[in-house]
Amino acid sequence: MPLSSNGSQPPRGALEAIGLSHRGPFSESNPARLILIDDHAILREGLIALSNMESDLRVVGQAASIAEGLAVAQATLPDLIITDLALPGATGLQGIVEFRQRVPASKVLVLTMYDSEEYIRAALSAGAHGYVLKDATRNELMQGVRAVLAGHRHLCSRASSRIVRSYLGEQQSPPPVAAGVTGREREILGMIAAGLSNKRIAGQLKRSVKTVEKHRANLMRKLQLHNVADVTRFALQSGLLRDECSPD
Repeated sequence: MPLSSNGSQPPRGALEAIGLSHRGPFSESNPARLILIDDHAILREGLIALSNMESDLRVVGQAASIAEGLAVAQATLPDLIITDLALPGATGLQGIVEFRQRVPASKVLVLTMYDSEEYIRAALSAGAHGYVLKDATRNELMQGVRAVLAGHRHLCSRASSRIVRSYLGEQQSPPPVAAGVTGREREILGMIAAGLSNKRIAGQLKRSVKTVEKHRANLMRKLQLHNVADVTRFALQSGLLRDECSPD
């Protein structure tokens, strides 16, 4: 780790600010640091074993939830965060947004069983750099890991096929958004589903927090949604996250 002019180690926040947690190219002497987030301990153990077989990769932390994962990520500033979407507490989609905000130099790779186009698009919209399904081979997973570490977006072959089929019109269109929902409410609904807070939504839309809260209350009343989990489920089923832009 680089030292300051007086020989002391600079504060972790300073390293993150100048992007030094992203240290490629990676090698045996300079392995990429990974953390793993999944609520199944046996899967984490398997991933650790697979990763440690690669000389240029090193697992530096693990967690069973997004809250634990955020703490580990902020403590270790990993080069890559591998996370599931189905997790206790906050959803994986919310977690992706939080990781991009709190450890922006870290890449995020989703490793999940969810193979629907809606989940793939939602994860990318939330800021994920890659998407790999849990039935992928070791080679497919490592290909995704290295592609994301190299700065590329990556979809495993089956996830990519889902997106291509949708583009070619081979899958049914999602159900339309309920009648009576305005364009602004639709936009806010998609942002809520992606895990954004009222304050951040207000900042992006250049509106007051009170205005966003009013829109949010109106649309949840119209759609009879009661919490963020309901909003996320509705947004996925309705395709609201299809057109959201992925953060860099």
